[in-house]
Amino acid sequence: MRTMHPTHTPLAGHRFVWALIALLAAACSGDSGGQFEAGTDATNRGEAPPNTLTDAERDAGWRLLFDGETTNGWRGYNRDAFPDTGWAVVDGALVVGATATDPDVAIGGDIVTTESFTNFDLRFEFMLSEVANSGVLYRVIEQPGAAIWHNAPEYQVLDDPAYIEMGTMDMNTHLTGDNYDLHASGEKTLRPPGEWNSGRIRIAGNVVEHWLNGVRTVQYELGSPEWEELVAGSKFAPFPAYGRAPSGPIGLQDHGRNVFYRSIRILPLEPVSLFNGENLDGWRTHGTERWHVEDGELVCESGPDAAYGYLTTDRTFRDFDLTVDFKQEADGNSGVFFRSSVDGTRVSGWQAEVAPPGLFTGGIYESYGRGWLVQPPSELDAALRMGDWNTMRVRAVGDRVTTWLNGTRMVDIADEEIGRGEGSIALQIHDGGGIRVRWRNIRIWELE
Repeated sequence: MRTMHPTHTPLAGHRFVWALIALLAAACSGDSGGQFEAGTDATNRGEAPPNTLTDAERDAGWRLLFDGETTNGWRGYNRDAFPDTGWAVVDGALVVGATATDPDVAIGGDIVTTESFTNFDLRFEFMLSEVANSGVLYRVIEQPGAAIWHNAPEYQVLDDPAYIEMGTMDMNTHLTGDNYDLHASGEKTLRPPGEWNSGRIRIAGNVVEHWLNGVRTVQYELGSPEWEELVAGSKFAPFPAYGRAPSGPIGLQDHGRNVFYRSIRILPLEPVSLFNGENLDGWRTHGTERWHVEDGELVCESGPDAAYGYLTTDRTFRDFDLTVDFKQEADGNSGVFFRSSVDGTRVSGWQAEVAPPGLFTGGIYESYGRGWLVQPPSELDAALRMGDWNTMRVRAVGDRVTTWLNGTRMVDIADEEIGRGEGSIALQIHDGGGIRVRWRNIRIWELE
């Protein structure tokens, strides 16, 4: 039941690829011989056949980028059409170098999706051949005369043991699941040639994650100081556009040797807005201080009791990346709480400080507990624009919390107690009276 699209004449010397095709055919007929049990997609998709979506995935907005039969939705990098040689669809897999006479020569070239993507959760399955070398690239920039990797970050796909055994170069940051040439994988399990692996790339804003067989291997932030330093010391330093595209196609690399791809599917992502600009739906007030909507903005101000007040989300959030704009019209002693709960007007949790100049906006404070956990250096206070709009960003993943104010990173802390925390997002009015703060554009990315 072997199928090949487009039609090419099979060439001699491809014993390994055709052995894999035989395994694919056996799997399609229901006799996997145990070859594919270990390669089941780690997303717990039940009994869904390859290149299909479950009802739950379809309802959630997932889309197939490869239908298992045609190359629709793909074209050559820097080309209008799909390559007429090299690549082929073989028994439900999109195969690199399926018609190459020399397995080490990339005759088809790289391919990209016909559509561009900005923020997404991309999942795919891949099967290696011996000494295979490929990659999945994202936010691709197509530039005449430039290789695809000059500008696009890459999820490395490789027969790791074969290249490690060769010993011809340092393979750190060059193995499967790595962010090629920049970030090395942590602990992982790569299944050998002839078995399926599941890969995943998730991008929310500028935060990128790589996953392999259900384990996150890499996490980094495009444009961060650490990333900029790594790029400057890498092979990408001569290419100023590398990693700068806010959007772009997904790419698959032809580096010679056969790699099989299937079940390539994508979920476009957008941040969730926590404030609708009209009312306090989705929020709960605590205390007698005043929260109301004015001109599409959320306003908090001290009431007659001049006491503490809180506005908490109905939902809880564990790992997230939150951005919010605020303007301190009077005093401005407030804050953004996370993994928090409120009983009356007593809060439990952690606060990213919002305060007048000199009072550590962006620092992390534990109310009714240890107090200040970390304060930003005094020189960073210049990032605050008192009386004007500011953007606060809070990112919490596990036990690590990072804050930014108007693009300036304020603090970065790892704390075990924060790591154990659970709860809501909350906005605060400090006690003492005279406080008035406006809020808008409250958006959150939920991270897994």
